[in-house]
Amino acid sequence: MTAKKAQTSLELIGVDTLLSEDERDIAAVVRRFVEDRVKPGVADWFEKATVPARELSLELGTLGVLGMHLDGYGCAGMSATSYGLACLELEAGDSGLRSLVSVQGSLAMYAIHHWGSEEQRNEWLPSMAEGRVIGCFGLTEPDFGSNPGEMRTSARQDGTDWILNGSKMWITNGSIADVAIVWARTGDDARSIRGFVVPTGTPGFSAPEITGKLSLRASVTSELVLEDVRLPESAMLPYAEGLRGPLSCLNEARFGIVFGALGAARDCLDSTLSYAADRELYNRPLAAFQATQIKLADMSVELGKGMLLAPHLSRMKDRGILDPQQVSIGKLNNVRESLEIARTCRTLLGANGISLEYPVLRHANNLESVLTYEGTSEVHQLIIGQALTGEQAFK
Repeated sequence: MTAKKAQTSLELIGVDTLLSEDERDIAAVVRRFVEDRVKPGVADWFEKATVPARELSLELGTLGVLGMHLDGYGCAGMSATSYGLACLELEAGDSGLRSLVSVQGSLAMYAIHHWGSEEQRNEWLPSMAEGRVIGCFGLTEPDFGSNPGEMRTSARQDGTDWILNGSKMWITNGSIADVAIVWARTGDDARSIRGFVVPTGTPGFSAPEITGKLSLRASVTSELVLEDVRLPESAMLPYAEGLRGPLSCLNEARFGIVFGALGAARDCLDSTLSYAADRELYNRPLAAFQATQIKLADMSVELGKGMLLAPHLSRMKDRGILDPQQVSIGKLNNVRESLEIARTCRTLLGANGISLEYPVLRHANNLESVLTYEGTSEVHQLIIGQALTGEQAFK
């Protein structure tokens, strides 16, 4: 009896049937970019903890993925599903690449687009969409990650100017950014939090790069330091008051992760399937062993479930009916399962699994960060728990 042709994990579940032709075409274009431009060099970038971020930013701008889900001001205005698929393909290259795009479009650009003045939108968004101007998003502080309402960064008025003091931590793109969206207290409680558009050349602003990372090494991560940074009144985002502003931006970024993490998982699984077919053990391919097939089957099922969930959430987002707790479901499930897939793939590759010749441990290391940024797993569990019980358990 002739054996059937082997299928990829996503072919097996028929994911393409959920997508339009245009959505499949967008995914294919981004995948080609990643295959041609990113994968040949990413292992070296990861090993050396460097990345040609400015070059990639310009190329990603030309590709049209920076702020692609926003309307106007040079942005492509594509659907949430198309944006999600782009994130998936980018993270199949490396989580650092998807982070660059996510921070640019879903945090910095979204903050200006949704909460900024018309003057701020016209000044910054077209050049950010082109990748000529890089943005970062300053919310997390050294002592305040999951509870941003307790931030210490302050903004006080001096005449018509604002003077900012404080520090932010773990900021993607920070030391290469041209503009930072910085959140600061203007009073004594979380209701006084406001956002500011801060050109990084402003006196008193610095962004020392964070080194020694074991994860997201092909990504720029920095501290932001603000020492009497003086800004005009026009630098404040006029429509964002309290935590509603930054949390809405985080929700945009979390949505991209729902798709993005699956790209890392898919790349791990595809690499492992190829390896298992070629690797011989006891005169048989590794793929022919029951234990191997059980692991591959379980991983494919989890990846497939994540790929059913992600487009469901994106269709809801396009219809304007997606709630934050539903994004938490997607982020919690898809990152957690993608990390488990990466770890299991590493076991099938044996000693080769720890080598940069294969992408699995690089993806696993990156996903350790993705598991905790934009809300830890525990934060998302509590968001879901509150939705189920009506009881708030954060404090």
